Amino acid sequence: MLIRTQRLCIREYSPADLSDLHEIFSDLEVMRHCEPVYDEEKTRQTLAYFLDSKIAYAVTLAQSEKVIGHLLFHQLPMEEAGIYEIGWFFNRAYWHQGYAYEACSAMIDYGFRELQLHKLCAETIDPVRSVALMKKLGMSHEGTFRSHTRAPDGRWADVYWYAICNPMEES
Repeated sequence: MLIRTQRLCIREYSPADLSDLHEIFSDLEVMRHCEPVYDEEKTRQTLAYFLDSKIAYAVTLAQSEKVIGHLLFHQLPMEEAGIYEIGWFFNRAYWHQGYAYEACSAMIDYGFRELQLHKLCAETIDPVRSVALMKKLGMSHEGTFRSHTRAPDGRWADVYWYAICNPMEES
């Protein structure tokens, strides 16, 4: 898979992406609403898993090929075929420039047009930034799981669930 936008390229991971991916996964602020920061070995193991499983993709700057983002994109287990999850992490140096929106919009379009998916879902414990992006992407709030998971700091956190159905399907 290869998706190009005006400024970005979304592609499968390669072993050469380790350093850029580690910049993302080792940043406390990036990981604040997900899990503890990764050391280099955990990043290496995670990248190996992504290389094998094809459930996540690198987001690179089109001009330099630097990996600035990570997109999770896969069939949700134990759900009907065509119901996918999308998730994202972006290097903090590239926040507030529209890259996450650009990449996620392109991936959503790819999912609906090329894969003919029925629905894309996303979840977060971040009620501010991630929820704002979900809404901007056209996703609707489908539920909040109260005190449902542990945040990286150990506190119980709500999980916000958003989704969007394929607008090209007939109801």
